[in-house]
Amino acid sequence: MEANFDKTRDYIRARKKAREIKGLYIHVVVFCAVIPILTAVNLIFVPDFYWFPFSAIGWGTGLLFHWMEVKNITPFFGREWEARKTKQLMDRQKESYEKYKNSENGEF
Repeated sequence: MEANFDKTRDYIRARKKAREIKGLYIHVVVFCAVIPILTAVNLIFVPDFYWFPFSAIGWGTGLLFHWMEVKNITPFFGREWEARKTKQLMDRQKESYEKYKNSENGEF
């Protein structure tokens, strides 16, 4: 039974990862389709001011973060940061509980 559970768990993880990759591919395709359209609209209707790079840079940044999420690249808030923050919050909660417990007993 344990082997079946592991296979099911592995299958669910693999399927989730495949969906994440599929979402990234869709994001890239839509980006590659829409940015040229926005560029054409800009150049046809407002040729005096090039605003399409702002769209491309903004959306490209979102696309970069999407790629980083799919590839599990977390330079800012990685697992180590999450573990430290969790411990910090748990310690803070414990201190708060101790203060509350002591104040009920008349201690400060």
